[in-house]
Amino acid sequence: MLSYDVVEWGKPLAPREHPTPDPKGTEVLLKLKYCGVCHSDVHIRDGYFDMGGGKRFFMGDRGMKPPITLGHEPYGTVIAAGPDAGVVAIGEDRLVCPWIGCGECARCAEGMDNHCMAPRWAGVQAPGGYADHLLIPHPRYLVDASGIDPAWAATLACSGLTTYSAVSALTPIPADEWVAVMGAGGLGLMAIGMLRALGHERIVAVDIDPDKFPAAIAEGAAATLNGSEPDAAKKLLEIAGGMLFGAVDLVNNTETATLAMSGIRKGGRVILVGLYGGEIPISLVSVVQRALTIRGSSVGTVAELKQVIELARAGKLKQIPIEKRPLSEVSRTLDELKAGKIVGRVVAEID
Repeated sequence: MLSYDVVEWGKPLAPREHPTPDPKGTEVLLKLKYCGVCHSDVHIRDGYFDMGGGKRFFMGDRGMKPPITLGHEPYGTVIAAGPDAGVVAIGEDRLVCPWIGCGECARCAEGMDNHCMAPRWAGVQAPGGYADHLLIPHPRYLVDASGIDPAWAATLACSGLTTYSAVSALTPIPADEWVAVMGAGGLGLMAIGMLRALGHERIVAVDIDPDKFPAAIAEGAAATLNGSEPDAAKKLLEIAGGMLFGAVDLVNNTETATLAMSGIRKGGRVILVGLYGGEIPISLVSVVQRALTIRGSSVGTVAELKQVIELARAGKLKQIPIEKRPLSEVSRTLDELKAGKIVGRVVAEID
């Protein structure tokens, strides 16, 4: 099989040939067709996450050592299964939920694999989808996404699921109140779409690149704001006619989180999602006095992914712009993501 791997931190991915895995036990093997290219892989390829205050969390601290096959939005055809996998849809296409836990802890037993402390996430701790084949430990992580564009379905495994889980943490949202979506890239567009799918309309998209605003409006944002303007905080309140109900920060750096928290009303909520990096000083007394909820949201569950697919299948979730590129161009795509040049999402097409 062929994969494109991190062989040295911070360097372009390299093509590697190695034996195609043979599924054993409950394992399932897929021949991949697509894999979404996610901004998280920019950080993983670099070998670290910026934790703010000059601190970095290195991938080596997670036990990750090159070569590593990234890619956590895989979609493909089930071609084989181990003897203990049970009834498996051999020959049918499936979307992979990559957020796989240890399978033994209390969180996994609750279906909360994404909160497992010993995860086996595809494309992180385990080989991922920048390859022509992928081995999954159990068929319960396969989701039927028939009825929707398979290239778009691939992106729903991370950006769709991540934004759905984050937006769900805001609900119920009063119809007459405003929500800010910080970042209008692929994840931001998906968050706008999720809010609209769940029935909310008063959404302001905030980004420092005005070229992304037409896509945000097309996706359903009611207003846009250039977050780099000196009086952005004042303009945010003007758009909303007062304080906002909540914000979903898909960037999550010092500037976006500061702007988001400055505009939230008493009892409001800020959901932190992005991994760009940074830190902010927070007055603990102010958090109490304003009754703020500041919550991190990390990807989602298999059950939530199935709910996302149903929203898409029912036509409630609008497809964001998708560009297909050959898998061989995945390093270029990661470079453009890092530079903020991608509108919508890029999906690697695997031949």
